[in-house]
Amino acid sequence: MKGRGGPDAPSVEGGVDEALRARLAAVSEEGWELWDRFDTEVRSQGFHPFVAADYERVLQTLLALRAPGQRFLEWGSATGVITILADLLGFEAYGIELDPRLVETARGLAARHGSGARFAAGSFLPTGYSWRPADGDARLGTIGEGASAYLELAHPLEDFDLVYAYPWNGEEPMMHDLMRCYGGRGARLLLHGGEEGMRVFRDGRRER
Repeated sequence: MKGRGGPDAPSVEGGVDEALRARLAAVSEEGWELWDRFDTEVRSQGFHPFVAADYERVLQTLLALRAPGQRFLEWGSATGVITILADLLGFEAYGIELDPRLVETARGLAARHGSGARFAAGSFLPTGYSWRPADGDARLGTIGEGASAYLELAHPLEDFDLVYAYPWNGEEPMMHDLMRCYGGRGARLLLHGGEEGMRVFRDGRRER
Protein backbone atom coordinates (compact mmCIF):
# COMPACT_ATOMS: atom_id res chain seq x y z
CA MET A 1 0.00 0.00 0.00
CA LYS A 2 1.46 3.36 -0.95
CA GLY A 3 0.13 5.37 1.97
CA ARG A 4 -2.58 5.55 4.60
CA GLY A 5 -3.69 8.12 7.13
CA GLY A 6 -5.05 7.42 10.58
CA PRO A 7 -8.71 6.77 11.44
CA ASP A 8 -9.50 10.47 11.62
CA ALA A 9 -7.64 11.48 8.44
CA PRO A 10 -7.64 13.83 6.71
CA SER A 11 -6.76 16.44 9.37
CA VAL A 12 -7.44 19.64 7.47
CA GLU A 13 -6.58 23.03 8.89
CA GLY A 14 -6.88 26.69 7.86
CA GLY A 15 -9.47 27.87 5.39
CA VAL A 16 -11.81 24.90 5.71
CA ASP A 17 -15.02 25.10 7.72
CA GLU A 18 -16.39 22.23 9.77
CA ALA A 19 -18.97 21.17 7.18
CA LEU A 20 -16.36 20.87 4.45
CA ARG A 21 -13.94 19.22 6.83
CA ALA A 22 -16.55 16.53 7.52
CA ARG A 23 -17.21 15.98 3.80
CA LEU A 24 -13.51 15.62 3.05
CA ALA A 25 -13.06 13.15 5.89
CA ALA A 26 -16.07 11.12 4.73
CA VAL A 27 -14.69 10.80 1.20
CA SER A 28 -11.31 9.73 2.56
CA GLU A 29 -12.87 7.20 4.91
CA GLU A 30 -14.97 5.60 2.18
CA GLY A 31 -11.94 5.66 -0.08
CA TRP A 32 -10.06 3.45 2.36
CA GLU A 33 -13.01 1.09 2.53
CA LEU A 34 -13.04 0.84 -1.27
CA TRP A 35 -9.29 0.23 -1.28
CA ASP A 36 -9.57 -2.58 1.30
CA ARG A 37 -12.29 -4.24 -0.75
CA PHE A 38 -10.34 -3.83 -3.99
CA ASP A 39 -7.18 -5.20 -2.40
CA THR A 40 -9.06 -8.28 -1.19
CA GLU A 41 -11.18 -8.93 -4.26
CA VAL A 42 -8.82 -7.89 -7.08
CA ARG A 43 -5.20 -7.44 -6.06
CA SER A 44 -5.12 -10.67 -4.08
CA GLN A 45 -5.94 -12.50 -7.32
CA GLY A 46 -3.18 -10.93 -9.41
CA PHE A 47 -1.24 -7.73 -10.09
CA HIS A 48 -3.15 -4.49 -10.61
CA PRO A 49 -1.39 -1.08 -10.73
CA PHE A 50 -3.88 0.67 -8.43
CA VAL A 51 -2.64 1.24 -4.90
CA ALA A 52 -4.05 3.90 -2.61
CA ALA A 53 -2.30 7.22 -2.01
CA ASP A 54 -1.83 9.04 1.27
CA TYR A 55 -5.01 11.08 0.94
CA GLU A 56 -4.18 13.49 3.75
CA ARG A 57 -0.76 14.33 2.34
CA VAL A 58 -2.25 15.06 -1.09
CA LEU A 59 -5.05 17.09 0.46
CA GLN A 60 -2.64 19.34 2.33
CA THR A 61 -0.80 20.06 -0.92
CA LEU A 62 -4.05 20.87 -2.70
CA LEU A 63 -5.01 23.24 0.11
CA ALA A 64 -1.72 25.07 -0.29
CA LEU A 65 -2.13 25.43 -4.06
CA ARG A 66 -5.83 26.11 -4.51
CA ALA A 67 -6.91 29.37 -6.11
CA PRO A 68 -10.05 30.55 -7.88
CA GLY A 69 -10.69 29.15 -11.34
CA GLN A 70 -8.14 26.34 -11.17
CA ARG A 71 -8.65 23.20 -13.28
CA PHE A 72 -7.33 19.91 -11.85
CA LEU A 73 -6.54 16.59 -13.53
CA GLU A 74 -5.59 13.27 -11.98
CA TRP A 75 -3.68 10.76 -14.10
CA GLY A 76 -4.77 7.30 -13.02
CA SER A 77 -7.71 8.34 -10.84
CA ALA A 78 -8.69 4.81 -9.71
CA THR A 79 -11.56 5.07 -7.18
CA GLY A 80 -11.62 8.85 -7.61
CA VAL A 81 -10.82 9.94 -4.06
CA ILE A 82 -8.15 12.53 -4.94
CA THR A 83 -10.18 14.01 -7.79
CA ILE A 84 -13.25 14.27 -5.55
CA LEU A 85 -11.26 15.94 -2.77
CA ALA A 86 -10.01 18.47 -5.33
CA ASP A 87 -13.57 19.12 -6.48
CA LEU A 88 -14.80 19.68 -2.92
CA LEU A 89 -11.97 22.17 -2.40
CA GLY A 90 -13.21 24.22 -5.34
CA PHE A 91 -11.13 22.96 -8.24
CA GLU A 92 -12.81 22.08 -11.52
CA ALA A 93 -11.71 18.48 -11.17
CA TYR A 94 -11.29 15.65 -13.66
CA GLY A 95 -9.84 12.16 -13.50
CA ILE A 96 -8.60 9.75 -16.16
CA GLU A 97 -8.47 6.03 -15.44
CA LEU A 98 -7.66 3.13 -17.77
CA ASP A 99 -9.75 0.54 -15.88
CA PRO A 100 -13.44 1.18 -16.71
CA ARG A 101 -14.56 -0.68 -13.56
CA LEU A 102 -12.71 1.83 -11.42
CA VAL A 103 -14.21 4.71 -13.40
CA GLU A 104 -17.67 3.46 -12.46
CA THR A 105 -16.58 3.16 -8.83
CA ALA A 106 -15.30 6.75 -8.90
CA ARG A 107 -18.51 8.06 -10.41
CA GLY A 108 -20.52 6.31 -7.73
CA LEU A 109 -18.33 7.72 -4.98
CA ALA A 110 -18.70 11.22 -6.40
CA ALA A 111 -22.49 10.88 -6.57
CA ARG A 112 -22.72 9.66 -2.97
CA HIS A 113 -20.73 12.66 -1.71
CA GLY A 114 -22.35 15.37 -3.81
CA SER A 115 -19.28 15.96 -5.93
CA GLY A 116 -19.24 17.27 -9.48
CA ALA A 117 -15.89 15.61 -10.27
CA ARG A 118 -15.84 14.14 -13.77
CA PHE A 119 -14.16 10.93 -14.85
CA ALA A 120 -13.22 9.43 -18.21
CA ALA A 121 -12.12 5.91 -19.06
CA GLY A 122 -8.99 5.65 -21.18
CA SER A 123 -5.35 6.65 -21.34
CA PHE A 124 -3.90 9.91 -20.02
CA LEU A 125 -1.45 9.90 -22.94
CA PRO A 126 -2.53 12.36 -25.64
CA THR A 127 -3.24 10.92 -29.08
CA GLY A 128 -0.03 10.71 -31.08
CA TYR A 129 2.29 10.93 -28.08
CA SER A 130 5.35 8.68 -28.25
CA TRP A 131 7.73 8.25 -25.34
CA ARG A 132 11.33 8.36 -26.51
CA PRO A 133 13.63 8.11 -23.50
CA ALA A 134 17.37 8.57 -23.77
CA ASP A 135 18.02 4.92 -22.88
CA GLY A 136 15.72 3.74 -25.68
CA ASP A 137 13.39 1.76 -23.37
CA ALA A 138 9.97 3.10 -24.33
CA ARG A 139 7.86 0.51 -22.51
CA LEU A 140 4.85 2.04 -20.76
CA GLY A 141 4.90 -0.32 -17.77
CA THR A 142 1.89 0.03 -15.50
CA ILE A 143 0.56 3.01 -17.48
CA GLY A 144 -0.82 0.61 -20.09
CA GLU A 145 -2.35 1.38 -23.45
CA GLY A 146 -5.78 2.56 -24.52
CA ALA A 147 -7.64 5.28 -26.35
CA SER A 148 -6.76 8.77 -25.15
CA ALA A 149 -9.41 10.11 -22.75
CA TYR A 150 -8.99 13.84 -23.40
CA LEU A 151 -11.68 13.94 -26.07
CA GLU A 152 -14.22 12.60 -23.57
CA LEU A 153 -13.14 15.21 -21.03
CA ALA A 154 -13.49 17.92 -23.72
CA HIS A 155 -10.20 19.43 -22.49
CA PRO A 156 -6.67 18.84 -23.82
CA LEU A 157 -3.83 18.52 -21.33
CA GLU A 158 -2.83 22.15 -21.85
CA ASP A 159 -6.14 23.27 -20.28
CA PHE A 160 -5.22 22.05 -16.80
CA ASP A 161 -3.57 24.14 -14.10
CA LEU A 162 -2.67 21.23 -11.81
CA VAL A 163 -1.95 17.65 -12.83
CA TYR A 164 -1.54 15.01 -10.13
CA ALA A 165 -0.06 11.51 -10.44
CA TYR A 166 1.43 8.73 -8.34
CA PRO A 167 4.11 7.22 -10.60
CA TRP A 168 5.54 3.76 -10.26
CA ASN A 169 9.32 3.40 -10.50
CA GLY A 170 10.58 4.57 -13.88
CA GLU A 171 7.41 6.43 -14.90
CA GLU A 172 8.28 9.90 -13.60
CA PRO A 173 10.52 10.94 -16.55
CA MET A 174 7.70 10.25 -18.99
CA MET A 175 5.30 12.36 -16.93
CA HIS A 176 7.70 15.29 -17.01
CA ASP A 177 8.02 14.80 -20.76
CA LEU A 178 4.24 14.83 -21.16
CA MET A 179 4.01 18.14 -19.36
CA ARG A 180 6.87 19.57 -21.41
CA CYS A 181 5.21 18.52 -24.68
CA TYR A 182 1.53 19.13 -23.90
CA GLY A 183 1.12 20.95 -20.59
CA GLY A 184 0.09 24.57 -20.37
CA ARG A 185 2.59 27.26 -19.48
CA GLY A 186 2.69 27.71 -15.72
CA ALA A 187 0.88 24.43 -15.06
CA ARG A 188 1.98 22.45 -12.02
CA LEU A 189 2.74 18.74 -11.90
CA LEU A 190 2.12 17.18 -8.48
CA LEU A 191 3.94 13.88 -7.96
CA HIS A 192 3.33 11.60 -5.00
CA GLY A 193 5.70 8.94 -3.75
CA GLY A 194 9.14 8.35 -2.33
CA GLU A 195 10.57 9.54 0.95
CA GLU A 196 9.57 13.15 0.28
CA GLY A 197 5.90 12.31 -0.20
CA MET A 198 4.63 15.13 -2.39
CA ARG A 199 6.69 17.13 -4.88
CA VAL A 200 5.47 20.05 -6.98
CA PHE A 201 6.98 21.05 -10.33
CA ARG A 202 6.19 24.05 -12.53
CA ASP A 203 7.47 24.47 -16.07
CA GLY A 204 9.93 21.65 -15.42
CA ARG A 205 11.38 23.15 -12.25
CA ARG A 206 10.72 21.94 -8.74
CA GLU A 207 8.80 24.35 -6.52
CA ARG A 208 8.53 22.29 -3.34
